[in-house]
Amino acid sequence: MMTIMRKAVTVASGTVSSIALALTVVSGMTSVVAAGEAEAKELLKAMSEYLAGQKAISFNYDTNLEVVTKDHQKLLLASSGKVEMGRPDKIRVTRTGGFANVEMTFDGKTLTLLNKDDKVYAQAEVPGAIDQLVDALRDKYNRPLPGADLLLPNVYDELMGDVVDVKDLGSGVIGGTECDHLAFRTKEVDWQIWIAQGEQPYPCRYVITASQVDQGPQYSIQISDWKAGTDAIASDFGFKKPADAKQVDDPKKLANIDELPDHLTVGGTK
Repeated sequence: MMTIMRKAVTVASGTVSSIALALTVVSGMTSVVAAGEAEAKELLKAMSEYLAGQKAISFNYDTNLEVVTKDHQKLLLASSGKVEMGRPDKIRVTRTGGFANVEMTFDGKTLTLLNKDDKVYAQAEVPGAIDQLVDALRDKYNRPLPGADLLLPNVYDELMGDVVDVKDLGSGVIGGTECDHLAFRTKEVDWQIWIAQGEQPYPCRYVITASQVDQGPQYSIQISDWKAGTDAIASDFGFKKPADAKQVDDPKKLANIDELPDHLTVGGTK
């Protein structure tokens, strides 16, 4: 273990000059990227309008959630899943990680959360569209959807509300897809988005950095196998109860269904 640590330190120390050079280059780009603010906003608005116009969407995703321990160690929690959505009020989300195997379904009336590993599920009535569901999951049940900002009817307004700085960083490639790379800043967080170029300007990667938190932990979601329209229509958004699954009376009682597992509590000692 110590040998690995020493090698890591050696490699890291050898990259200092490269990092310094990169920082110098980035600092010199400030005036250039600032000039692209209007273009960046237009690209984000085009993505928002494209997403809002899709009656059905499906995609696979990979998320990374960084947490910082009390002794300042940064840890990365990874998970993967799939989203199938039919506007205005139907969605199915699956997520598999090291601590959970979860399915969420919503048919426009009933929300169902299923912990597949423990074979336990909970249901709640949440009438309304997907934006009401997103609010209920976040505010009432503390079970936020992965990349929820990108599922709302007006992504542009939701993302741009508190933005104080905008940068167009040019092109990037995510999963083999050439994207427009944009960076934004609010008083509390920095966020970046990579938008596929072409006729389907969908989000390929979305990264949020908690800039005001020690060591700036990040949350990122990377999207693949994007489908829209008739290619993405799911056959059924109803909940199919496993034969041996047991029901609890409150979604809050389901254990280990979040990206942050229960034993890594915020502010905890574990």
